[in-house]
Amino acid sequence: MTEKEPEQVKRKWFVLDARSISNLLVVLIGILFYVALNNFGVIQVKLASFLNVLAPFITGFAIAYLLNTPMSFFERKVYCKLKRRRALSVLTVYLLALVVLVILLNLIIPQVAQSIVALMGNMNTYMNNLNDLAQNLIDQFHLEGEGLNDLMVTYQDLLKKATEMASKALPEIFNFGVALGSGVISAITALISSIYMLAGKGRLVPQIKKIIYAFVPTRKADRFLDICRHANGVFVGFINGKLIDSAIIGVLCFVLNLIFRIPFPMLVAVVIGVTNIIPFFGPIIGAVPCIMILLIVDPWAALRFGILVVALQQFDGNILGPKILGDSTGLSAIWVLVAIVVGGGLFGFPGMLLGVPTFAVIYSLVGELVNAKLKARGIDGSGKRREQEGEATPGTKTE
Repeated sequence: MTEKEPEQVKRKWFVLDARSISNLLVVLIGILFYVALNNFGVIQVKLASFLNVLAPFITGFAIAYLLNTPMSFFERKVYCKLKRRRALSVLTVYLLALVVLVILLNLIIPQVAQSIVALMGNMNTYMNNLNDLAQNLIDQFHLEGEGLNDLMVTYQDLLKKATEMASKALPEIFNFGVALGSGVISAITALISSIYMLAGKGRLVPQIKKIIYAFVPTRKADRFLDICRHANGVFVGFINGKLIDSAIIGVLCFVLNLIFRIPFPMLVAVVIGVTNIIPFFGPIIGAVPCIMILLIVDPWAALRFGILVVALQQFDGNILGPKILGDSTGLSAIWVLVAIVVGGGLFGFPGMLLGVPTFAVIYSLVGELVNAKLKARGIDGSGKRREQEGEATPGTKTE
């Protein structure tokens, strides 16, 4: 044996194969997971502070993502023959967004504010009317007054506490000076970052692809980018469609409120339109507080509004929603329910909104993986073995 052979043998002891590396990574991940569980509170605080620093850029990304579809439309259809089409498209989209925002604020905010002030100012009158109605029902139908009175007292206490909390918070809500002073830097940063993201997406996206291909094998990089394209299509179709759908439902609710003489039509329509963004539970979440408010103002109006909300929900679920959203998620009702409950439990309102498209992407990936595994094993979804290609099936003749 030569002198170099022992050195080569010694070096082999320090060479790790792929299986050893994967086992080592599993052990390290397990240790990190155990440490994270033991220090979950500290990690949560650090993560929250880190997200607060990134909040303007996250908001800017959300704005850019929402405006990317109309910007692409202007870039491809309107300014396609101009040299500065990207800059003109970005400018047009932001000007249109500003005009729409100003119009909505001038139309909605004053009426909503007036409705809230009127509701708070006339709360005692509404309570007395509700007591008179309850007493008339007891006298007319010879009801047991004690149980109904106890229920009314509990309901009134709940409303009084809610009114007191809203009254105390009302000056803070309308004190825009403090909110504007504390959030102006974040708002400007988010706006500027969204403009840069939209204007520079032609360079930003290729740079991200270059990084992925530099550190990830080509086949896996292609697969990852395909998943990203599929996820982007699902998210864009769902979010844009849901915003349009909710805007139409809000306008319809306002018009029908005026027709059926529902008190505070703008306030009720805004609540219904905003909560309708949440799939499945949205109409219920929006209808409950509106009915509670209308019940103390005008119980018969609350009844009319309940029927109106049911009709709107049926129209949205069976006609308007399928026309706008189509089959953008491909999920059945049970999986939509699971996605909303889990997403809302983990991340609140954003989780309820984004849980459905996120689960749709995961669902499609799991479906592809399952189908590939079944195909590789030569069986179908019921466990029956598929007939091999080229084999003669029973009852057929071979030449």
